[in-house]
Amino acid sequence: MKTEILFGFHSVLEALRAQRRRINEIYTCKEDVSPRFAELIKLAESRKISIQTVSAGHLKSVSGSDFHQGIGARAEIYPQSSFSEMLKKSEPFLLIADSISDTHNLGALIRTALCAGADGVLIPKDRAAAPVPAVSRASAGALEHIFLMQVTNLSNAIKDLKAKGLWIAGMAAQADRSIYESDLRGSLAIVIGGEEKGIRPLVRKQCDFLMSIPQKGPIDSLNASVAGAVVMYEAYRQRGEC
Repeated sequence: MKTEILFGFHSVLEALRAQRRRINEIYTCKEDVSPRFAELIKLAESRKISIQTVSAGHLKSVSGSDFHQGIGARAEIYPQSSFSEMLKKSEPFLLIADSISDTHNLGALIRTALCAGADGVLIPKDRAAAPVPAVSRASAGALEHIFLMQVTNLSNAIKDLKAKGLWIAGMAAQADRSIYESDLRGSLAIVIGGEEKGIRPLVRKQCDFLMSIPQKGPIDSLNASVAGAVVMYEAYRQRGEC
């Protein structure tokens, strides 16, 4: 079984709560255990997971990060999901993150997607951030709950979604139609492009329509994760979730 080191309090806690991957061992360098750490440790002990006290330097070494917050876990690598898991609802709502290379942006998008009721996230395998521990930490553990699928060819995956009845809405700063003029109900996937170039041309061609976020001021566009949050919550509103 391939494993990796999750790090950060929320990543480890949500992995324990979600129970979607096996956790072999918990590492902690916290001597003065706070109530929230006590909750995590109690949950791990109830699952009969070994808990090791290590130095901060050791935890930094095994996790590869200074931002471990005194907690880590050796866990099975992130479990990939499938279309069948994402498309269970009669009117599924998906996020497609095209070439998001920054782990913080991908984590923020995943966190918003989970909170806004998305049924799954699609990302490309190449030239994009992968569902690694840094993304789990950036998502505050939301990655541990969301259905996420890496695909080799995003354009072909979108074709498959369209064949299953989903409408594909792409975000483009130059689009004439705003998100507030767009119908985001029904079976839908929203495409957010990469930080520098936006949606790639071949992926853009697969979109049924493009939409933009109205804005003022001299800045050209919003950060990818912020734009994603705005449009996903507009979809949340339109879909009667609030």
